[in-house]
Amino acid sequence: MDLYSKVCYDCSRLITHQYSTSFSLGIRMFSKELRMPVYAIYGFVRFADEIVDTFHNKDKNKLLADFRNDTFKAISEKISLNPVLHTFQEVVNKYQIDHCLIEAFLESMHMDLDKTIYDKGDLDKYIYGSAEVVGVMCLKVF
Repeated sequence: MDLYSKVCYDCSRLITHQYSTSFSLGIRMFSKELRMPVYAIYGFVRFADEIVDTFHNKDKNKLLADFRNDTFKAISEKISLNPVLHTFQEVVNKYQIDHCLIEAFLESMHMDLDKTIYDKGDLDKYIYGSAEVVGVMCLKVF
């Protein structure tokens, strides 16, 4: 692994450790070669969720749209100067994570921006995108 990628993965690991003690402890149970890809997935989903949950005085729709565009640009170009997106694109490309999983996740994050009441169909769509696809991405690594 080159120095740039190592530093980027260290960022994703730090994000995971700072945001989720329990998830960080769980990852330690994985074999070493699986840890960094899972950190990369967690860093990606954590920062997308951070846009929704934290930046209340910012244009969240624009931030999320930019994050989405930057994500797919990184995947396509196989590089990003955003360390989180750089590690995520490496994992997506290496493990052939289907882009529809990423789209479903980002759609759920978008739903979180405005929607407060969900019917059964919307709730199923939200749960699939915000939780289930994250597990499926990790399964691709495993």
